[in-house]
Amino acid sequence: MDAVIVTGGSSGLGAAVVDAVLKEGGRPYVLDRRKPAVDVPWIECDLGNTRAAEAATGQAIEQAGGRIDGVVTAAGMDVPGALGDIPGETWDQIVAINLLGTAAVVRAALPALKESHGGVVTVASTLGVKAVGDATAYCAAKFGVVGFTRSLSAELAGQVNVTLVIPGGMRTRFFDEREDRYKPGPDAILNDPANVAAAILFALRQPPGCAVRELVIAAETETSYP
Repeated sequence: MDAVIVTGGSSGLGAAVVDAVLKEGGRPYVLDRRKPAVDVPWIECDLGNTRAAEAATGQAIEQAGGRIDGVVTAAGMDVPGALGDIPGETWDQIVAINLLGTAAVVRAALPALKESHGGVVTVASTLGVKAVGDATAYCAAKFGVVGFTRSLSAELAGQVNVTLVIPGGMRTRFFDEREDRYKPGPDAILNDPANVAAAILFALRQPPGCAVRELVIAAETETSYP
């Protein structure tokens, strides 16, 4: 593994993936609105803007000398609330970043990935297989990532390895700006994002001819799955 594009690589799971790639001697290329804390190639990008996401992906591939070995779509966001209480612009942004940005980055990377027979790892959520209330946009987007990835796996079989990762709650800042009623309780046991990042690298390291199609990764006491 050498060059890996990581969306949302400046924080949370994305940052954990960046660290894991670096530890393996690889070179991560981060697409994010914020600069990463570590010194890695970074392209500032609003992943909710699909055309900008495509352009940033092309720029990252160019910086990598035209060859990439993997893409990890770790960018995501959510603002919980009842459908009638969430502003339309916010609802659209949640779907755009989680689903449309994922598809845009993968689409732009496909020619390079086919050339290297590389791998794609998309990041859904346990709320992409189990719906809950006050999360219509997030569930719609993550259910969409599940369907998109399964379809992509069939489409690219033999050309690009495609893995769907379904993580449960993690100890990141994902929940920080939520109302208290939407935050994990004080006794909640969340997974370390480094554990999920290790599983993502496991998928990317598979030898030619072998693919890990789906992984569900959660703390042992995770309540959102199954």
